[in-house]
Amino acid sequence: MSIEFYNKNAEEFYNSTVSADMSETCDKFLGYIAPGGNILDAGCGSGRDSLYFIKHGYKVVSVDASEQMVRLSSELTGQKTLLMKFDEIDFIYEFDGIWACASLLHVPKAEIKDVMTKLIRALKENGIFYASFKYGEGEEIRGERLFNFYDESSLKALLDEFKQLEVIEIWVTPDVRPGRENEKWINFLCKKVK
Repeated sequence: MSIEFYNKNAEEFYNSTVSADMSETCDKFLGYIAPGGNILDAGCGSGRDSLYFIKHGYKVVSVDASEQMVRLSSELTGQKTLLMKFDEIDFIYEFDGIWACASLLHVPKAEIKDVMTKLIRALKENGIFYASFKYGEGEEIRGERLFNFYDESSLKALLDEFKQLEVIEIWVTPDVRPGRENEKWINFLCKKVK
């Protein structure tokens, strides 16, 4: 459902997100990853954050489920973005960091544990996992996209399901896109400890 939306609206979505300033959150994430480390940008969208990591000397594998976003991301970053759905991710112990910015929010809550298990498997020991979700409760379909929502309590409960993750921080941020400052996001940073 959400994939079709991004294929049909790729240019508009790209233009509305590619310039959003995520540097503060990106830098927080990179602060836990050794220079030159390997990062998986899971659900990379426009490729904005992949490009930021590449420019800061990191090796990045970018994946997205939308063919059109893959095309745009590849053009922006100058490297091939992989066409891959979350349930197709099969990397094992390859990454120092996983970045899932505003992407896991399209995974139905009934499937989120399976998807996160695949992502955690892709992390090396002591690897860092970042993700963000729209702030709130439940899940809903808006237009052609499914959104899941978390607040501090439901996100902590989800993360507690994964014994191999140690929570570094959970925090709330405003949307950085112009005109959307009233929308809130909940973010987490976790470390894979075993």
